[in-house]
Amino acid sequence: MKHSLWVALVLLLVALVLLPKSHGSGICRDCGWAVVAAVGEPPTIMPALVQETVGRDISDQIFEKLANLSPGKPPIDPSAYVPALAHRWSRVDSLTWRFQLRPGARWHDGRAVTSQDVAFSFEVFGDTLLGASASYALAGRLRVVPEDSATFLIRFTEPSPEQLYDATYHVRILPKHIWNAVPRSQWTSDTLVGRLVGSGPYRLEEWKRGHNLSITADTVYPRRPGLRRVVWQFTSDPDAALNYVLSDRFTVLETVGSPDRAKRVASDTGFNLISYPSATYGFLGFNFAGQGRKGTHPILGERETRRGLALAVDRPTLARAIFGPDAKAPPGPMSQLLWIWNDSIAQPHFDPSEAARVLESVGWRKDPAGLYHRNGRPLSFDILVPSTSSSRRKLAEGMQEMWRRVGVRTTITTVDFPVFQERLAKGRFDAYMGAYLDEPSPRGLKDQWSRAGWAALNYGRYANPVFDTLIADASRASDVVRARTLWREAMDTLNADVPALFLYAPAHAAAVPKTFGRVVLDPYSWLHTLPEWRWVGLE
Repeated sequence: MKHSLWVALVLLLVALVLLPKSHGSGICRDCGWAVVAAVGEPPTIMPALVQETVGRDISDQIFEKLANLSPGKPPIDPSAYVPALAHRWSRVDSLTWRFQLRPGARWHDGRAVTSQDVAFSFEVFGDTLLGASASYALAGRLRVVPEDSATFLIRFTEPSPEQLYDATYHVRILPKHIWNAVPRSQWTSDTLVGRLVGSGPYRLEEWKRGHNLSITADTVYPRRPGLRRVVWQFTSDPDAALNYVLSDRFTVLETVGSPDRAKRVASDTGFNLISYPSATYGFLGFNFAGQGRKGTHPILGERETRRGLALAVDRPTLARAIFGPDAKAPPGPMSQLLWIWNDSIAQPHFDPSEAARVLESVGWRKDPAGLYHRNGRPLSFDILVPSTSSSRRKLAEGMQEMWRRVGVRTTITTVDFPVFQERLAKGRFDAYMGAYLDEPSPRGLKDQWSRAGWAALNYGRYANPVFDTLIADASRASDVVRARTLWREAMDTLNADVPALFLYAPAHAAAVPKTFGRVVLDPYSWLHTLPEWRWVGLE
């Protein structure tokens, strides 16, 4: 009996030692940490080479931009930027900006950050041979000219209302004294943790590849983060990530996933389910040319036929059914995040009766079976879908059923993603299920929907010179109100031609423990505000 009592007492003492220290309120005093359940492990967190969201999330806690664009603000608005590594900037002339680094800015190894580091970083991010993710936006468009150790100019090759955006959004500043000595041909294979030295609020603590990565708050950063340690726990299984989150009160998850998975989180009283818009939009794109780019598509090359097809599809219902209640049918080729979003943009709305009237106005007639024909040709086409996306397959099936109800026959062809991309490039499709990822600037619309985009992402070969002129004028406008008006006119023109059915602009839902306060998610980079997070009650 005495032995059992002694063992129990020892176990109790051990438990008390292992328990977090707390104060009178019962809130943990020394628990300034969090775990991020990450689906997938990045091969690198070196900023110029990062491609994956998880890698960017980690990298952005260690490395800094010169300034940050406030979420939801137009990138052409100079007042929309807040200081980061640069604490001051001003326009010199139509091609030049002057920046000054934050006083006392230092790398995590103790050395001062200088304007030479900035010049080196911009050159790296614009290096097309390195394959840097921002090279498309920077190469040949600007250069950095140091004036002294903390002051530098950024000179552009041509005027643009998005100069401040290009000077701040893409580039994370790197330590020249570390990376300049490493041949760039070796950067992609370099795995030395010791080279990942930044100037941001956190420094890299440890990386156990295949398992986890941890960062710790930097002690000399001007504003010490509220969470002193953050760990990314890697898994390749989304279900495993969700289960891990729901079993641990310190773990957050970027994207919960399907509505059913969201219900699991919402029913757990220890978590907040925080919805935030995704930067993605999805669509069904029509092929204006014939199969293999010969001539004009015999059915989908006609605008009124495309308009009739669009009127037969209930886009908002489809979006919500597949992506949840916060998903929307976009008013054009844009995510919910893009600043040019405007619900009053003209677009075809669901109206089966009007769809029938429009189709019949251009000669389509129903046969005894209720299917449309014209001159012996059925109103029928195929939808190409990538096998990697079950949601796009479901959308195609939903449209297939809606079109069947009005007398239109469709087939669905699902192929592996490399085959999908090859067929798009060669024009071997009637229609396809596409999706694009927005950045804060709408200039990507040029590659996606203009005549210039035929060599890029405009696989359906839509072209309208009026649309092209409008987006060119909108891209040159420096006044926000004027730019909005021009983008609105461009979207009205695009939608009138119906080059695609813009189907969904989803929202993500993050699982965040109620343990954390001051949680505001930046939709373009959900963990951007991580340094501001706090344990509730630890102010």
